[in-house]
Amino acid sequence: MIGAQAMIRTLVDAGVDVCFTNPGTSEMHFVAALDSVPEMRAVLGLFEGVVTGAADGYARMAGKPAATLLHLGPGLGNGLANLHNARRGRTPVVNIVGDHATYHLEYDAPLTSDIAAAARNVSSWIRRPETAAELCDATADAVAAAMGPPGQVATLILPADASWSDGATPVAPRELVTRRSVDADVLDRVAKVLVSGEPCALLIGGSAMREAGLRAAARISAATGAKLLGETFPARLERGAGLPPIERLGYLSEFMEIQLSGMRHLVIVDTGPPVGFFAYPGKASYLVPDGCEVHVVVDPSDGLDAVGALEQLADVVAAGVDPVVQSLARPERPTGAVNGETVAAALGALLPEGAIVCDEANTSGLWASGATAGSPRHDWLTLTGGAIGVGMPLATGAAVACPDRPVINLEADGSAMYTMQALWTQAREGLDVTTIVFNNRSYAILNMELGRTGAGAGGPKAKSMFDLSNPDLDFVSLSRGMGVPAERATDAAELTVALEKALAEPGPHLIEAILPTVL
Repeated sequence: MIGAQAMIRTLVDAGVDVCFTNPGTSEMHFVAALDSVPEMRAVLGLFEGVVTGAADGYARMAGKPAATLLHLGPGLGNGLANLHNARRGRTPVVNIVGDHATYHLEYDAPLTSDIAAAARNVSSWIRRPETAAELCDATADAVAAAMGPPGQVATLILPADASWSDGATPVAPRELVTRRSVDADVLDRVAKVLVSGEPCALLIGGSAMREAGLRAAARISAATGAKLLGETFPARLERGAGLPPIERLGYLSEFMEIQLSGMRHLVIVDTGPPVGFFAYPGKASYLVPDGCEVHVVVDPSDGLDAVGALEQLADVVAAGVDPVVQSLARPERPTGAVNGETVAAALGALLPEGAIVCDEANTSGLWASGATAGSPRHDWLTLTGGAIGVGMPLATGAAVACPDRPVINLEADGSAMYTMQALWTQAREGLDVTTIVFNNRSYAILNMELGRTGAGAGGPKAKSMFDLSNPDLDFVSLSRGMGVPAERATDAAELTVALEKALAEPGPHLIEAILPTVL
């Protein structure tokens, strides 16, 4: 059996049965071998950033990794931004990067590069098997590494001759590492802090943002009065009616400081301490208030059981206490002008039960979370690493993982232009994704940041760098050109009807919401 065939069989036997790919010549034997392993689903993306972002979205919802297949160093380079987001979200990804045949490297052909050096930016596990005989062991190890808590990008560099050579044998899946329990003395110390009566905040993230963790954390909050906060950009937040609501830390440093003001203790579970997204002249980067003691129960890199720790704490400090949960409540269908608030109201009025919302709306989406808090239960996926261009690919991968659930992508116009090719993949695969593009013809967040950084108000040249008009982007034409039906909404009632129609029909749709221009 040649290396590529045995490799794909090893992936499938380990549960990795989806491969998002943008292949090149060095990967042709892998591509040809796909037909010999029918259990592997191959999904083509027209840009590597679509491939890597889709693998991120898939794993967040499937709870297991997809594989990517990228072409040499430049292909990896094109996919790095969304691998960065996957790394920050602790998403398991088996990242396969094709390389030249081992004997070809010495000739420094035009596409030769140091793939491992580039991969180190996003992956802490990297291997390059030299022969077909070594390939399947490395593949099984890659899957186990990706799945090991808390989840990571595992990069496997695939030389072309290891792929095409005989002598490979599929190997069985590795035994996966499980999360370890938090030490009892740590939990005992934190329990005493929580019942001390001193002002305390409980900050959770990662695996704790799912139902079991939220319920345990909400019980603790209800019993002790600790302020319950969630990380700013969770990889996956389960929310809606019947689940405990949670206040997420604000994006702006000033908001975080207000949220944490007066706290004497900060208990952290499966996330990091609050820091500014960027540095600003004269402003703090580390946002824990002076005099506030930090108690880390679970650091994301520890591989500890965050949910189990919260449940044990709840049993100690909140025995017999039920969590406060969100009641079902929807906003009215909006009328009037299209703006961030009316788009959010339309979404809240219509959001289906079981929906998956991929949120990259940035400034225009500020109202979406509040308007949907009382909607039927749903999942919310966010921009974990801050590298824009993940929304459309993330939605694509989530839809592949959950074909029975509607996916809604809230997308800023500037971010949309990074990975618009994802629409073509949605059309090709018949994915149930509804994309709402917030078209305000601006990088609005940068207009805001210009002043916050102390760089001044900006003159005509500076402001033109954030201006997405001249010419105006036509997202309806762009979408239709890639096979996705699209409509333009210029008032709130029109948008609501378009959203209702899109949610009722199978397959992908796009709605371009024309918002006031941000200058």
